[in-house]
Amino acid sequence: MTISARSVSSGPSAPHDRLLRTLRPLLVAEARAEAPAAAVEPGDLEQAVWLRLLERLDCQGPPADAARWVRSAVRAEARRARRTAAREIPYAADPAAPLDLGGDPAVPADHAGAPERAVLVAERRRAVRRAVGRTPGRCPRLLTAMLSPNDPTYREIAGELGMSQGSLGPMRSRCLGCLRRMLAAEVAAPERRGKER
Repeated sequence: MTISARSVSSGPSAPHDRLLRTLRPLLVAEARAEAPAAAVEPGDLEQAVWLRLLERLDCQGPPADAARWVRSAVRAEARRARRTAAREIPYAADPAAPLDLGGDPAVPADHAGAPERAVLVAERRRAVRRAVGRTPGRCPRLLTAMLSPNDPTYREIAGELGMSQGSLGPMRSRCLGCLRRMLAAEVAAPERRGKER
């Protein structure tokens, strides 16, 4: 159901009908201008502002400068939509599926469930495990604990390693940096495509 000045006029806000009809073209224009940058549909942005306006009309009455209020409300809703989109994490298709360490661009998407894909993912995991074993100092134990399928907490890992929980983060960062450098050195540079210049 969409909210508009026409659908609101039949409700208890009928005295504000003229204000809503007056603001509609401005709201539509502002929503269309702000929606692309917020990565939302203009209609969704419009609906959010209509709701805010109706809430304001119920509690405080009409704003003194309605046009300015609409412009600032549209921008505020666009900012809220951007923040929400930045924090959203898409769900996997199957939450029970094992964690994938990244896709291989050499395997086409239509063969995602093929045996070749499983072999490549398994090989990638083995390469990571081998590299973890070659890291210096206490890094192998720390990284092994962090890669555990039991998903231990920082407190559990710190207790297992006999170290303070506060020093676990910096050590983890150093160990992951070392692991990243080791794996980058092992990965062959991609071949150049096209003509060499």
